[in-house]
Amino acid sequence: MADPRFYDNRGPFSLAEICAKAGIGLPPAANSAAQMFDLADLDGAAAQHLSFFSGTRQASDSFARSGAGFCLVPGKGDIPPAPAGMVLLPCASVNHAFAAIASLFYPGASLAAWPQANAIDPTALLGEGVVLGSGVVIGPGAEIGDGTRIGAGTVIAPGVAIGRGCEIGSNITISHAYIGDKVTILPGAQIGQPGFGLASSQQGHAKIPQLGRVIIQDAVEIGAGTTIDRGALGDTVIGEGSKLDNLVQVGHNVHIGRHCVLVAQVGVADHVHIGSGARLAARTALVSGQEIAGGQDYGGVPAKPVREWLREIHALSGLAHGKFRRRKDDNG
Repeated sequence: MADPRFYDNRGPFSLAEICAKAGIGLPPAANSAAQMFDLADLDGAAAQHLSFFSGTRQASDSFARSGAGFCLVPGKGDIPPAPAGMVLLPCASVNHAFAAIASLFYPGASLAAWPQANAIDPTALLGEGVVLGSGVVIGPGAEIGDGTRIGAGTVIAPGVAIGRGCEIGSNITISHAYIGDKVTILPGAQIGQPGFGLASSQQGHAKIPQLGRVIIQDAVEIGAGTTIDRGALGDTVIGEGSKLDNLVQVGHNVHIGRHCVLVAQVGVADHVHIGSGARLAARTALVSGQEIAGGQDYGGVPAKPVREWLREIHALSGLAHGKFRRRKDDNG
């Protein structure tokens, strides 16, 4: 569910209104006046919520045990039996239908600006010993813990909570986020921007509203120019003590465990899980939905244990040099 600290819910809406907005038919025998109060993922949904199931094998278990009262599902293909009490809403494109409905509940979710007369909104709460550089902007309802220092030109969006003893560099934007204690964020980082969620068709690409958050736990370090996208519905989580180098990209709904290390230019696609203590070499990339165990070193594209990755590099190098020698021999 979307956090009311960051998002303004315009619901509830009736089933008839939802179906009309999404351009789908009203299910037979369904109560058109039934009310939906919010959107939620399959694992967090209750009877008053609308969720969605894209038909992927990874989501089948969540679908089977979900408590959602209403669920968007593909109109074609095999759908597992729905849990008791769930009303299925078949549609041609789950992503397009969800994007339309999300914009009905949260029409302002993608707004990058907000009305504010002063650089530091009077409703923001600043702890003792907070130091602010020139040009810092702090939005309504934001909270800054004791002893935290924020560099020049940084923007803290409405509702953001930052813990104690943090070092926040210059020219950073933080939105839709909870930041723990003793976190270091170096200049130019972007935290909590919308994830790259699109519903694509031959007519173009419709943006799917991103309604989640970023959770950065204690003693994390975020490098210069690094970007961490907020979740689509749930959270993007950076575990306690993890260190992210410069120019790292973390997609929406990624979960990084405690005390991980991500070296420069690592790219982490959406819905990835990284186990605690994992270390990723420079330019390693993880594909959407990938899971890697903790306590190991990884490299390559897609990420794999570093010894396996190095063996592949040596094997390819050997093949390349072997082909070169054969061509030279063939020419005399």
